[in-house]
Amino acid sequence: MKRMVLCLIGMLALGSLSLPLSAQQAHPPFWNNIQHFKEQDRVQPPPSGAILFIGSSSFTKWTDVQQYFPGYKIINRGFGGSTLVDAIRYANDIIFPYHPKQIVIYEGDNDAVGKGVTADSIFNRFERLFTLIRTQLPRTPVVYVSIKPSPSREKYMPVMDFANWKIRTFLAHQSHASFVDVYHLMLDDQGLPRKEIFLNDMLHMKPAGYQIWQKAIGPYLTKKAKK
Repeated sequence: MKRMVLCLIGMLALGSLSLPLSAQQAHPPFWNNIQHFKEQDRVQPPPSGAILFIGSSSFTKWTDVQQYFPGYKIINRGFGGSTLVDAIRYANDIIFPYHPKQIVIYEGDNDAVGKGVTADSIFNRFERLFTLIRTQLPRTPVVYVSIKPSPSREKYMPVMDFANWKIRTFLAHQSHASFVDVYHLMLDDQGLPRKEIFLNDMLHMKPAGYQIWQKAIGPYLTKKAKK
């Protein structure tokens, strides 16, 4: 009987290996990234009362963000390729557990390149995320960093610019909320993205790009979250 049970287990295991990859991967997008953050937090608990940076690859690749803002406690939870939909999906994992003093968001860049996505789509997603944050953190300051213009996504710039305007207008009527315009700071005299501040992929930034962000974001960081 024992041998039959073992054989059955083996057959089930082999059967699972033969399943299509899509059937084996039952987790939603970026699930592994979120699990990695949780493991990081387990090994080294993050500081309390910090500023939380959440967003896509422009934050993910800002690995030395703490050096740009040395007077503040910062937790960086950017996960590359994410959208506002992903930020909403994982809010209970990468926002609320930290009880942040302030939240800085960079999302919308990847939303803009989605099929059929409009400025209204991006705004509606942001509004859902903002409302979700407000349900649990009603007085926590929220800073939204505008969608940046990049050479590789030049054709999406009208959608991005309009989405930025809609979000900026919305936040102007909200308490404890700010909009940081990096979009126009990254354009040249012809209104095109400044290629010299981008890496070869013309999407992600060199340190010169992050220096622009540092100067733009710095004045909006809450002093209560200083070290």
